[in-house]
Amino acid sequence: MKIDVYDTYATSTKGKIIHFDVLLQSGGTKETALQYARSFLTSIGEKADALKSERCNFCHTETAHPVVEVAIAKSGHYILQMEGCPDPA
Repeated sequence: MKIDVYDTYATSTKGKIIHFDVLLQSGGTKETALQYARSFLTSIGEKADALKSERCNFCHTETAHPVVEVAIAKSGHYILQMEGCPDPA
């Protein structure tokens, strides 16, 4: 499966940077990536409006890792947690 990677940054309520990627099946839209990004922020106790649309941008397309492929098939997306996330991968 080919996936699109949306490089995403938000600012926490404490002023820290939260960096994560939203992975969608190739052909997804920025609006879909934003919806999943805002849901993720809410799930970690941050405000959805901590994310400005200009801070979630298409980065590249790649072949999905099998774990990512299963998650996307199940829920439509995968969040790759990085800087400032509660459970960075």
